[in-house]
Amino acid sequence: MFNIQKAVSRLDYAPKLKEIEITDIKKGLGVFVPKPEKAVSFAALKETLKKAGYALDTADITIAGKLVKEDEKWFLIAETSAQKFTLEGKTLQQLIPQPESDSTVEITGIWKAAGTGANVQEVVDLQSIKRQETAPKVNALNYYQNTFSTGEKPVRFIDAGFVKNSFSPNPVEPFRAKEEPKSLAPIRTTSPGLTVYKGGAVTPRFYFIKQHLGGLDVSRQVLDVSVSYTPTTKLQLEAEIPISRTSFDDGVKRGSGSGLGNITLWGKYRFFRKVKTYGDRQASVRFGLELPTGSKSAPTDRQLDAPAFIRQQLSSINGGLSPHLDVSFSQAGGRFILGGNVEGIMRTSREGFRLGHEVRLNTDFEYVLLPFDYTKPGKELFLILESTLLTRSKGRLDGISVPGSSSTEFYLSPGLQYAADPRFVIEGSIQLPIARNIGPLVLKTDYNLLLGVKYLF
Repeated sequence: MFNIQKAVSRLDYAPKLKEIEITDIKKGLGVFVPKPEKAVSFAALKETLKKAGYALDTADITIAGKLVKEDEKWFLIAETSAQKFTLEGKTLQQLIPQPESDSTVEITGIWKAAGTGANVQEVVDLQSIKRQETAPKVNALNYYQNTFSTGEKPVRFIDAGFVKNSFSPNPVEPFRAKEEPKSLAPIRTTSPGLTVYKGGAVTPRFYFIKQHLGGLDVSRQVLDVSVSYTPTTKLQLEAEIPISRTSFDDGVKRGSGSGLGNITLWGKYRFFRKVKTYGDRQASVRFGLELPTGSKSAPTDRQLDAPAFIRQQLSSINGGLSPHLDVSFSQAGGRFILGGNVEGIMRTSREGFRLGHEVRLNTDFEYVLLPFDYTKPGKELFLILESTLLTRSKGRLDGISVPGSSSTEFYLSPGLQYAADPRFVIEGSIQLPIARNIGPLVLKTDYNLLLGVKYLF
């Protein structure tokens, strides 16, 4: 929903972002009061939402001003902006007996536009009128996500509750569907969502990882900062920057090291999205390129009495230049969200070392635990259970394949995610091993604790 608020805030007559309120997340209702000195435009509002990936269905408007009668037609002149609105629909005589020209009133009606270009007119299909002076305001925007159809099949709305679609001559039965929370996403599973159109997200995450191999204990602390930007409704660009610290203890010697990891650049393209009854389906493909930027430093044989391949795993990198390919899918229905992704990583060597090529299969199950009365965005508490199936081929050292360096592992990751508001999310999960078949030269992960936040801009 923050995506909608940000889109509306770009209008020259819109107020500040924080003054645009989403009043019902399920029905897709919002409210804002335009700047009093600015003329409003229904066409501009509709086009702005369309660019953000939404379609405006109807807008109710309330305006205070003076009634004017010209050539048997009634108009309203807004008292703050002096903008002229054409009145249609019910006759004024039915709403107020004997209306007088130049009388000050407050009207409410369905806002629309007539004409094109320089001849466009702001039109109000009058629903009510009363003698009261207030500032003009747009007080109900009904919209549904994604594009609409102009074919023979009528458009279905997200909980619009209307019986006819203004873009289609065919009536539609109203139905309910849950709007996808824009600020939320899986924690470890790739989401096909695109955060904020003409905006993005900053996501710092802290990983606390405990590993072992025989008598060797390893502790890792990783700060991974992702910055994403969404220039279109289908494309998202992202950079992921890790910084790590690793310490080890084999009972005889101890040591530690830290450094920058490999920076990864991502491009995600959402190629499918469909809003349907009680849900939302979407899918994306993501391409990544892991750059050889990380620190190559690893313990020497004097610092740690272990095979070279094991010592290299204590560095900040898993190899050199590595392309990633990721396909993800999710489906929301009511309070439930299911998702998954498949990712492949092809690793190249750096200083003669690399782990094996990887294939990861992740699944995501989410449930909106709170609030019980889910009407406005923000304050959601998500209960999350993710799984990871990882298979890794043999690694290489100095150009030679290393026996005992392949692995197959399966993990479960329970977690919680809390949206303090539509722009700020707190999250945490712990990844635990369930089953694994690991070669004798591969570090075994005991747990992987993740704590993070996400800020949308």
